[in-house]
Amino acid sequence: MRDSLSPTLPMTVSTLTSAQRASILNLVRRAARTEILPRFRTLEASDIDHKTSRQDVVTEADRAAERMIARGLLSLFPNALIIGEENVALHPEVLDGIPEAELAFTIDPVDGTWNYAHGLATFGVIVSALRFGVPVFGLIYDPLMDDVVIGETGGPAELVTPKRRARRTLKVSGGGPVEDLQGYAPLYMLPADKQAQFGALMPRFERVGSLRCSAHEMRMLAQGHVDFVLSGRLTPWDHAAGALLCQCAGGHVAMLDGSAYNAANRDGYLLCASDPATWGRVRDTLGFLLETD
Repeated sequence: MRDSLSPTLPMTVSTLTSAQRASILNLVRRAARTEILPRFRTLEASDIDHKTSRQDVVTEADRAAERMIARGLLSLFPNALIIGEENVALHPEVLDGIPEAELAFTIDPVDGTWNYAHGLATFGVIVSALRFGVPVFGLIYDPLMDDVVIGETGGPAELVTPKRRARRTLKVSGGGPVEDLQGYAPLYMLPADKQAQFGALMPRFERVGSLRCSAHEMRMLAQGHVDFVLSGRLTPWDHAAGALLCQCAGGHVAMLDGSAYNAANRDGYLLCASDPATWGRVRDTLGFLLETD
């Protein structure tokens, strides 16, 4: 498998055991059943807050689920660095520990919070494990369907339905020329001075949209339903697991400038695509995003 996620690790990567992976998934499922699903479509106005903008929504479900998952991970891995989206909002200095952490976990307790808070069923839970910022394990869980896309370095990406114990190996799409490509890109999250130019280029693709939910966008990519996902405003809880799962499904992952992705990255654009050729075509089309005045 191509290592397009990061330069060589400073030490050998040791994967999680099957028992540890199962424990993490069970922890996520319990948090969803206990803290997320009971609040879906029952939130009061007092249960919804905004952080940096009206688009940046947080709910009591986010906070409660993150606390539960963080406690469980620390009980399983007492020396791990825990990087939860809501905790980082209060303590951003936690991000500084990613490059030196032998083992860290990222938690996005409710990815797609805007959707969740407004009663839309497109949301998920994302957890990844990092070694010195390099994603080595990731899962993206759909609480409503009780299924998960999961993978680790060197292995396949799989869609697993825990209740039925069904597993299906995933593979990215075959890619193709720009005019045949479908993908996701967050127009509203791009710099204001780039949005008009990006909008003018959208008709070159067969279809470009946004689900307002990295969890389901990355799941769609790993399942071969779309050909690329462009991500901006990098945050490790949104992107580390999806980048790894794309690669596990046979895709190509790199920053838009061609450099390797690491969860410590806070600037730039992450481009995940079905193969290197498709990645290059999308990069060439959207390269203007890297231009500075």
